Amino acid sequence: MGSKILVNVDFRETRVAILEDIGLAEVYIERKREKNIAGNVYKGRVVKILPGMDAAFVDIGVGKAGFLYVGEISPLELMEEFSDIVEEAGEHQFLRVPKGTPIEDLLQEGQEIIVQVAKEPLGSKGPRLTTHITLPGRYLILMPTMTHIGVSRRITDSGERKRLKEIIERIKPPGYGFIVRTVSEGKTEEELKADMDYLLKLWRSIREKADKVSAPCLLYSDPELPLRALRDFFTPDTELFLIDDEAEYKRCLEFARDYIPRAVKRIELYKEEIPLFSKYGIEDEINKALDKKVWLKSGGYIVIEETEALTAIDVNTGKFVGKDTFEETVFKTNLEAAREIAHQLRLRNIGGIIIIDFIDMDDETHKEEVLRVLKSSLQKDRYPSTVQGFTELGLVIMTRKRVKESLLKTLCETCHYCNGRGYIKPPITICYNIFREIRKVKALHPERNLVLVEAHPEVAKTMIEEENEVLEELERELKVKIRVSEVLNFHQEQYRVRALSC
Repeated sequence: MGSKILVNVDFRETRVAILEDIGLAEVYIERKREKNIAGNVYKGRVVKILPGMDAAFVDIGVGKAGFLYVGEISPLELMEEFSDIVEEAGEHQFLRVPKGTPIEDLLQEGQEIIVQVAKEPLGSKGPRLTTHITLPGRYLILMPTMTHIGVSRRITDSGERKRLKEIIERIKPPGYGFIVRTVSEGKTEEELKADMDYLLKLWRSIREKADKVSAPCLLYSDPELPLRALRDFFTPDTELFLIDDEAEYKRCLEFARDYIPRAVKRIELYKEEIPLFSKYGIEDEINKALDKKVWLKSGGYIVIEETEALTAIDVNTGKFVGKDTFEETVFKTNLEAAREIAHQLRLRNIGGIIIIDFIDMDDETHKEEVLRVLKSSLQKDRYPSTVQGFTELGLVIMTRKRVKESLLKTLCETCHYCNGRGYIKPPITICYNIFREIRKVKALHPERNLVLVEAHPEVAKTMIEEENEVLEELERELKVKIRVSEVLNFHQEQYRVRALSC
């Protein structure tokens, strides 16, 4: 079964869903008010050098300054001003900055440089920048600051990999690097050459614009999401590219005629009254992808907890009791969980450090098989990942490249009621806090004979109906009258205790 690409275009939001045999595999969302900037190329100005971090802040005109690490600085930006510290290496005459060169020797505050956004702003952090520019085409990715030639790891046939690499080596101009994309498999030299010429022309136009403008300035931005989806996600296995907006449909057709002729017959305009994502059940799948708990078909389940530093995934047998031994039940649950975890990482776009707590297994061959299934299930993922294996504590540690916010952080915000904790103190706990506060307030104002307690209605109700004996005891002990008042707009954990005179 091939894949389907569904494109939903709304007033302010465009969404792309990729359907595979496993169901909803990936979701991409772009809003006009907060358009993605990863991949954009800017002429930026260095605003601050950070020697202690081997990095610099660069103003690219998007609000937060971008972060540029010394290892992401290309010597092409330095040749004129810092030619004395640039080395020549290798048969390709590839320029590199010597390792350990202080960043203050490479950049100066106020200097203008060409940079690309490598990672979207995440949380409170600004965008991550690089001067190693990459420009994606249909079949190739141009790397104008490198001379390396790479071939997509998804092209597994060694003969085809060799053929593609030889073609690129033969037709590329000196001083440029390229990555051969997965969709290049089986393509002719003429098709690859046409894509290469387009990318080289695009890079020249970027350089020419950079010479004419002052920083900060946008030099190049990726096409909008529907065209990017057609360029990047359409493969020979794609059965259907379905879009529900006529204007975008026509743009995609025009793009396909120029760059992907075989896609023209598979691009269709969705005309039904039922919304596209509702028709295919995508809305429900997106909502499920925001839940912590994911049920497995066997009856087991996994729990996914995203935190600031890492993501923790816990595997449980749940309702699954199996028909064989306990070890076999655990093994089958872990195998199913390994496949589902790879699916959820793609669907939720979870990146960074990921720690997986599989159910404990004693059999080493079972552990090896679970790792094998996890790694093979991750091969469909377009973002690279590494799996470290089981630690001494029985945990699996892995990483996945993070380019933008996860689906959860894109569609949700921190709960204003619990401030992201995921729980709140119950009324009884607040009552005991208030009793202690009454003692404190009375001690500070011994001459006053009235204490007014203002609290959330549920807390006030608990104090009066369930803890009335405590209130009476406090009144006798402290020789004070206590009045409890409800405040409708108080947070459940919010209260105020005041000593008054009457």
